[in-house]
Amino acid sequence: MSMSNTVEAGSAGEVEPSVRRPSGLWRLSDLIRRAGFLPLLVIILLIAGFFVSNFFTLINVMNVLRQTSYLAIITIGEMLVFIVGGFDLSIGSLVALTSVVTALITASSLSGSEATLTIVGATAGVLVAGLMGLANGAAVAFFRVAPFIVTLATMGIAAGLALYFSGGTPVWGIPNFMVSVFGSGTVGGVPTVFIIMVIVSVVMYLLLNQTHLGRYFWAIGGNESAAILSGINTKKYTILAYVLCGLFAGFTGILLTARVGAGEPVLGTGLMLQAMAAAVMGGTKVGGGEGNIPGVVLGAFFITLVGNVMNLANIGSYTQMIVMGAILMFAIITDEIIRK
Repeated sequence: MSMSNTVEAGSAGEVEPSVRRPSGLWRLSDLIRRAGFLPLLVIILLIAGFFVSNFFTLINVMNVLRQTSYLAIITIGEMLVFIVGGFDLSIGSLVALTSVVTALITASSLSGSEATLTIVGATAGVLVAGLMGLANGAAVAFFRVAPFIVTLATMGIAAGLALYFSGGTPVWGIPNFMVSVFGSGTVGGVPTVFIIMVIVSVVMYLLLNQTHLGRYFWAIGGNESAAILSGINTKKYTILAYVLCGLFAGFTGILLTARVGAGEPVLGTGLMLQAMAAAVMGGTKVGGGEGNIPGVVLGAFFITLVGNVMNLANIGSYTQMIVMGAILMFAIITDEIIRK
């Protein structure tokens, strides 16, 4: 009898931990989780529409699509490294190195059509970036060197090689075919680079969600020890993630080179910071185990939109760097709030 009364009293007078009212921090994190950064995106679009007169012009919309495409492709590569628990600081310098290598080959006296020279030069440039990614991955996987140290070193190496090979000046003379098709080309009024980005995004989405490769990446980033016990060759797939990151950086370098019409030894400056911000804002977890392609593309669009509005408002590049850094900090803090 007394036991029954005790239970009833507890039911009436106490609140179980599982049904306690959520704290303010929990409610905030739940709101952020549900809404993401879409409200910020809408606010920026409204502000730009009202206060920037030429924001919704066709020329600017096409420019935003192109810039989003470049950033989305390189961010997908960064996301892969994030998923396996690492990160890559060298991607911006790899863009510059790829640009210079590609331009030197395509502008050389090699015989062949413009299309052939473009293919040869682009392949060489992307392979160089892939080899740098291989070096990053091998150092992280086999020698257990911290990703920060390794990729900081390769960032300096790639930047130095780009300046050395180019003499610190742009390399002119790339084929018109490369510029007209991949730089300024359109298909049905849509920029070619945007179509390429959509194709890359779909392929990588299927790769991550429908194949063993994607599941291995998730497993390594989620719990590397458990992945090893499951029989996954974690070293192999960690290296592969860094190689793919390098290849995507190289591919971005090819597309940007076609856009600017020359091999630029400083091309890609700022892309590393922007890619990290886009990845985190798109739902990629710092530390590994989580990430998604649609979120990354939306994150790239958001970062591009912010930069575009600041350019149209004549805000200086130094201020823009401060804003991008603040966005990255905001994204990381928000990510921590969500996950707690």
